[in-house]
Amino acid sequence: MGRLHTHNHGKSQSTRPLDLKKPTWVTQSPKEIEEMIVKYAKDGMTSSQIGIKLRDQHAIPLVKPIINKGIMQVLDENKLNQDLPEDLNNIVIKAVGLQKHLKSNKLDNRNRRALELIEAKVHRLSVYYKKIGKIPKNWKYKSVIAQLE
Repeated sequence: MGRLHTHNHGKSQSTRPLDLKKPTWVTQSPKEIEEMIVKYAKDGMTSSQIGIKLRDQHAIPLVKPIINKGIMQVLDENKLNQDLPEDLNNIVIKAVGLQKHLKSNKLDNRNRRALELIEAKVHRLSVYYKKIGKIPKNWKYKSVIAQLE
């Protein structure tokens, strides 16, 4: 897939397993896997970090074929989901970091442009999440407020 604000085509990604069957080497029961997801979420890990930890340390390539639910569904059932979706939160954190950089480096025009592009992504994602109901309709990104959080 191409990148949003550049002419590059992006780099290749790893492929997901083709058949969505439970792997034979997974010994944990679906209940144990759900308990691990809840435990990791209570430790403060995000859903993508939980998926990576399950893949690398417990040899669970995909959660959905095993427990018939995704990680986010398990977190929603246990009321452990975050107030902002993870991708939107990551972009807001990146924008705040760039704003701090620009306060001390006022003539850095390249990063000023990068901040404009990042804030455009924040606004585009927020419109989408408002439309599907993941964030409140009155949520607004303001650079000054984002620095305080």
